[in-house]
Amino acid sequence: MSFTIQGRGISKGAGTGALLKSREPISFLSGVNPDTGVVIEKGHPLENQCIAGKVLAFPYGKGSTVGSYIMYALRRNNAAPSAIINDTAETIIATGAIIGDIPLVDSLSQSLDDVADGTVVTVDADSGTVTVE
Repeated sequence: MSFTIQGRGISKGAGTGALLKSREPISFLSGVNPDTGVVIEKGHPLENQCIAGKVLAFPYGKGSTVGSYIMYALRRNNAAPSAIINDTAETIIATGAIIGDIPLVDSLSQSLDDVADGTVVTVDADSGTVTVE
């Protein structure tokens, strides 16, 4: 049974993929390999996992504004997530999603805590919704 959660669309478009969640913020600068999409930040809960083609959910971004350009490089290298879900999208992630053409929503009306990693979800940032399959 699928259900839809309302949020706020930040970077337009839609993307579908397996959900990959982190309770920790992500720094794209020196935290994610822009060629492969693998999380390389030592000690991060997603260390050694690939975000390419996934719906990546994390609370917010951290680090340098150069992280926005890493998100753009991920898209250029076909290693970007299919969509991003944030608790609160801050400027670095919002800018990176926009220039990288990665759909982004935040401020969901319901938590994803009970949705397992690997569950297929669709983010429609045009309508600000997340549909859990």
